[in-house]
Amino acid sequence: MTSDNLQDALQIDAAARVRVLSEALPYMQQFAGRTIVIKYGGAAMKDSRLKDKVMRDIVFMACVGIRPVLIHGGGPEINTWLGKMNIEPQFKDGLRVTDADTMDIVEMVLVGRLNKQIVSLINQAGGSAVGICGKDGNLVTARQISQKDVGFVGEIVTVNTNIVDSLISRQHIPVISSVSADETGQSYNINADTFAGEIAAAVGAEKLFLMTDTPGLMKDFHDLESLIPRLDIREARQLIDSGIVSGGMIPKLTCCIRSLAQGVRSAHIIDGRMPHSLLLETFTDTGIGTMITA
Repeated sequence: MTSDNLQDALQIDAAARVRVLSEALPYMQQFAGRTIVIKYGGAAMKDSRLKDKVMRDIVFMACVGIRPVLIHGGGPEINTWLGKMNIEPQFKDGLRVTDADTMDIVEMVLVGRLNKQIVSLINQAGGSAVGICGKDGNLVTARQISQKDVGFVGEIVTVNTNIVDSLISRQHIPVISSVSADETGQSYNINADTFAGEIAAAVGAEKLFLMTDTPGLMKDFHDLESLIPRLDIREARQLIDSGIVSGGMIPKLTCCIRSLAQGVRSAHIIDGRMPHSLLLETFTDTGIGTMITA
């Protein structure tokens, strides 16, 4: 490459960087001071390189004035530890069968290992994260779901956001594991998507992000061109009723609909396998996943 060609390339690269920053600025201004809730899981949690990028993106958001709240599950690591304890993971109707021994491992993984790891990564990236679970500060009160044969699987009864409000008002990033308890202190394992949706509604979040292992909401799972970039809550309900959306996407979409009905401004189903998917969906005109609005 000649010196003239190199100079041209550098100028083009500089112009592209300026366009990216210019495009992002109105979104930074719009969302400064607003709370967003991110449900973190899937491939983005299992891949260490992706994990580092997600944490840096969350710190970036905090640095431009957004108030992120991170909710996490940890299914694959729970399965790994169950295997170490010679306990076979079991599921019924998409729910993890959670007996007393399994509940102990769920708490050890979610409240202990993963929560502390995520907090450490955010702090290493320059953020200020604080790890909690649904039990802390009576954040979430739970009860056993009606399907008794799955054990200690819970549903949310009440949400008290005092502890979360206190943390975000002091510019901390709450990192919350989806374990809670009932009034007697019995622990329950709660679906992380559902947990995130209820927290988002309770804190009056601007946005709810569900990081998944798919590009977003698609009419045909096998056809990337069928991605639905944007729809409203009425259209989302129609997709479920018509059977176009099926399988594991139904509870995710239902979670989004419920949070929107309770006041969340928009919900986003994004591909956690794509580096910087949070930033692309938040700060660009086109986005990269599915945005659902009220």
